[in-house]
Parts: sequence; C-alpha cells; structure tokens
Amino acid sequence: MSTTHSSDAEALLTPSEVATLFRVDPKTVTRWAKSGKLSSIRTLGGHRRYRESEVRELLNGVPQPRSNPQS
Repeated sequence: MSTTHSSDAEALLTPSEVATLFRVDPKTVTRWAKSGKLSSIRTLGGHRRYRESEVRELLNGVPQPRSNPQS
C-alpha cells in the first residue's frame, strides 16, 4: 500500500505516538478521543489518527514534569 503526501498535508500520529508524547497508555488516548478532548480521524481500516498540530497544542497546555534541583 502506498501513501502519498503533499506538502500541505498535515502530519497524522498514531495512538501509540500520541501516548509516547504524553507518557500515557494508548488506550488513554483513545478515551480522550471518545470524550472529545482530542479529535481523531479514522483511516479506511477504522484506525484512529490524530493531527500533530492539535496534539502539540494540547501537549503545550499540559504542565511538564520538572526535575527537582538539589541547590
């Protein structure tokens, strides 16, 4: 199966890729999509894909874990 990408096509991420970014289980990402927290696109095979730009926006709104300085 060949996939063509045009320069204006937006990158799509798999549930596993999104889960890695947020450090959660892929099932959590699916629950977020079902609850409306994150929108998903369905492939012809029925798999979910997520827009990278939307994922990055959500990720930027989530506080990142900070290391505890020893000073």
